Amino acid sequence: MIRSMTGYGEAAAEIDGVHYFVEVRSLNARYFKATVRLPDEFQGLEAELDSVLRGLLRRGTVTFTGKCTDTSESAAWEINHKALERYIEQVMEAPSASHQNVTLDAAGLLALPGVLQPPPDEENRVARARKAFVELTQTACDRLLKMRLREGEALRDELHVQRQAIADRLDQVAARAPEVVVEYQRRLRERIMALVSAVEVKAEPIDLIHEIAVYAEKTDINEEIARLRAHLDQFRELIDQGQGEDAIGRTLDFVAQEMLREGNTMASKSPDAEISRHIVEIKGAIDRIKEQVQNVE
Repeated sequence: MIRSMTGYGEAAAEIDGVHYFVEVRSLNARYFKATVRLPDEFQGLEAELDSVLRGLLRRGTVTFTGKCTDTSESAAWEINHKALERYIEQVMEAPSASHQNVTLDAAGLLALPGVLQPPPDEENRVARARKAFVELTQTACDRLLKMRLREGEALRDELHVQRQAIADRLDQVAARAPEVVVEYQRRLRERIMALVSAVEVKAEPIDLIHEIAVYAEKTDINEEIARLRAHLDQFRELIDQGQGEDAIGRTLDFVAQEMLREGNTMASKSPDAEISRHIVEIKGAIDRIKEQVQNVE
C-alpha cells in the first residue's frame, strides 16, 4: 500500500505526576524536513527527537510539538535566600531609600538573576522527559502513519483511475494510427491523379510509394505508444506493490514525467485531429497523476 505524506498523530502520558503531550503533523515535501518545538528547559532534546522522526518518517515537512506540565511539588524552583537578601539590602542602602517608604515587588525580586535556582534533580528531570518524549513520539508517529496509509489508499484508487484513462485513450490512438497513413495514401493518390489527368502526365508508382513512405516515417508513433504502455505497466506495478522499505513518491513522479514526454512527442508527430484529441486527454490525465504523486511518500 502506498502512503500519503499528509498525516497527524498525537500521544499523551502522565508519569510521576508529570503530564507529557506530543503532536506530530506532516505535509508533502520533496525531502524530509522537521521542525521540533519543545519547552525551553528541554531544548537540548531537539536533535535527538529530530533523529527519531527521521528514522520513522522518510519524506515530508514534519512539525513536532512537545509539551510538559509538572503538577508535582518537585517542579518548584528553589529560592536562593542569600541572593534575595543581598538584593533587598542593596535596595535599602540606596540613598533614595532612606528618605521615603520603599515598596518591594516580590515578582520583580524573584525575577532577578540568581534568585530562583533550578530544582536539584533537574538532570534527572530532563532524563525522564527524554524517555517520555521518545516513547510518545513513536506512538504519535505510528498513528500518523496509519492516517498516511488511509489517505494512501484513496490516492492509489485515484491513480489507478487516471492510469486506466490513459491506457484506454492510448488503445484508441493505437487503433487509429494505421488508418492515418491509409487515408493519407488515398488523398495523395486522388490529388496526384487529378493533377496528372489535367496535364496528361503519367505519375510513376515509385514516386507515390516514396512519398507515402516519407509521410509514414514522419508520423509513425508506434515507438512512443510502446514506451508509454511500458511506463503505464511500471506505474501500475509501483502503486500495487506499495511502499515496502523505500519511498516511491519520487519514482512515481519520474515515471509520470516520462509518460508526459511520450505524450508530447506523439502530439508533435501526429497531424490527425482525432489522435490529437485523444492525446490532449492523455496529457490531462498525466498532469492529474503528477499532481497526485506529489503527496505520495
